Amino acid sequence: MNTSEWLKPNGASHALYFRLVANLETAIRNGRLKPGSKLPAERQLAEQIEVSRTTVTNAYRELEAKGLVRGFVGRGTYVCAVPEPTNVPFAWQGKLSATSLRLSADPIAFDRGSIDPGLISFALGCPALECFPIEEYRRIEQQILARRSQDALGVGAIAGQPLLRQAIAQEHSVRADQVLVVAGSQQGLDILARSLVDPGDSVIVESPGYFVALKTFLAAGARPVGWDAQRGDMDELENLILRYHPKFICVTPTFQNPTGRTLSLAQRKDLIHLAVRYRIPLIEDEAYRELYFDAPPPRTLRELDEHGVVIHLTTFSKALAPGLRVGYIVAPVNVVNLLTLAKYRASCFTAGLEQLVLAEMLRSGIVAAHLDRVRLEHRIRRDAMVDALARRFSQSQLAFSNPAGGLYLWARLGRGLHSLELNKLAMREGVVFVPGEMFYPDSAETRELRLCFGGSTVARIHDGVERLKRAYGRALSSMSQRNADSAPAEDSPHAMMPQYK
Repeated sequence: MNTSEWLKPNGASHALYFRLVANLETAIRNGRLKPGSKLPAERQLAEQIEVSRTTVTNAYRELEAKGLVRGFVGRGTYVCAVPEPTNVPFAWQGKLSATSLRLSADPIAFDRGSIDPGLISFALGCPALECFPIEEYRRIEQQILARRSQDALGVGAIAGQPLLRQAIAQEHSVRADQVLVVAGSQQGLDILARSLVDPGDSVIVESPGYFVALKTFLAAGARPVGWDAQRGDMDELENLILRYHPKFICVTPTFQNPTGRTLSLAQRKDLIHLAVRYRIPLIEDEAYRELYFDAPPPRTLRELDEHGVVIHLTTFSKALAPGLRVGYIVAPVNVVNLLTLAKYRASCFTAGLEQLVLAEMLRSGIVAAHLDRVRLEHRIRRDAMVDALARRFSQSQLAFSNPAGGLYLWARLGRGLHSLELNKLAMREGVVFVPGEMFYPDSAETRELRLCFGGSTVARIHDGVERLKRAYGRALSSMSQRNADSAPAEDSPHAMMPQYK
């Protein structure tokens, strides 16, 4: 890097420090110094621009205070952010931890999909809210506020309201002290990661798999190792165990997110056998278990576990409503006690009113009746999406699954098209999905996508697929144009070369 001309400050000696800061900041803003660029060593730069080393040191410190550079002992100083507008005191991006930067927001309009009524979202993992028992919920809520307002609104037990823990324990044939209530499965995953992971630990996750779990484990310092979720090959899993010595294995056995795959009873028994043999904990995320269309799925890993190696995690959000941020963990008592301490450091306790309402809904059979209704509606919506996709796309254009439960179709584009590019065009047409790249812990497949059918009515599903088809057409046109632009001219040397087959 030639710094002698454009970094050398001009003017009186007392202004050298300010001018050097300004010149470096301008270089970063103009792109001459890009994020990730290493700045010269302090002594080296001082000699090049003929100033004291103290001037350079102070300039670097000022830039670091502004969030534009970051110094590392033994490694040097690096540009980490571009200056914000002049009314912002410093670049916030430069203040973020390395983990936060690695886990930066994905290019998916999740927030927009939840608040924009004009956008049809096949991205949000939402059930059929039209089936939610609103009147029963309102009635029970009013009764609790009238009779048990102190329990509902006061400081609650860290592990959860006793009534809800008892109701869940009865559902799973366990003791209440084996149940920990959490604010949805996402908090459960976070608590498990913070409790089990040391920086550098390997953990085995499904590939493709739930991207929130993947990023939660990354944030805790883990090194995720991908296990092929669709094949479910136990020999492959054993090889990964022997090679990486993982801290734990995290799987979604039933209607897996995003593929919809369900492990057979034999696979589940083999998975338990491996966990016991190599003394590896199993985290079982069963968020979609109750959303089957025909026969119930095989027994859970926890039900098959005779050695206490399984931690069972699930949520009410996927079967009832995402706004009910209540889930739970079922595990051995000593594990629940440790996880309860980790939960206390994050959020003290879970909202009491929702817990008490859910406890009564479980006790009175309202949840069971709701599940019957929502399964039927989800099957209708699944069939509508399968039919709409089959009518508008050939198998060579878009191949997709036909799951026996859950909320998602897993699809694959024809050659040449990429799901990220298609999603950008789809959002312009008013529909959004989740590109498959998000679900991989390592090398990503660029032609896959996840489509949620649960949260949209049949009419909106057909409308959304029609918009997706228009976006697909635009993507094909764009690809054809790129190919034409990159094709050699007829009289070019490449075009005149003989073609061999």
